[in-house]
Amino acid sequence: MKVSEAIRNKRAIRDFTDEPLPDEVATAILRAGRRAQSSKNRQAWRFLAIRQRETLRQLSKLGQFAGHLAGAAMGVLILTPPPDKFYGALFDAGQAAAYMQLAATELGVGSCLATIYEGEQAAVLLGIPDDWQVLMAISFGYPAEKEKLRLAKLLKGRKHFDDVVKWERW
Repeated sequence: MKVSEAIRNKRAIRDFTDEPLPDEVATAILRAGRRAQSSKNRQAWRFLAIRQRETLRQLSKLGQFAGHLAGAAMGVLILTPPPDKFYGALFDAGQAAAYMQLAATELGVGSCLATIYEGEQAAVLLGIPDDWQVLMAISFGYPAEKEKLRLAKLLKGRKHFDDVVKWERW
């Protein structure tokens, strides 16, 4: 699959089958995130991959719209240093998230981003050191409705190109 095709077909998938992700698929997704570009190659992120259902269920309650984590085959928390330690870390973490999601799309795995609003509770639950913050997670799994993964929708609901892109000056 071409990258442009993965971008065009990528959809947020929130409902998953109970099928676990094989180790090689989970590793391929995580490796894609590890290979993401980062400011000055700092790689100021850590990924915490979680496959235990009970832990995923507990995490799903720590964000207002994170419920999809409970049904995922794997959840990945993207940990970053606090902004006062490295201001660009969140941008870099977003790059890693995008790489993981595009790799997942290519592998037939659905995904959805989740904001973790109760990061301190997540840190306690998972034993995360104080010098890492928990703000985001991604759920991964095989879609309950396979056709949604590669649904070639028109750009319905997307803003028109000319509404979001300006050339040279505003």
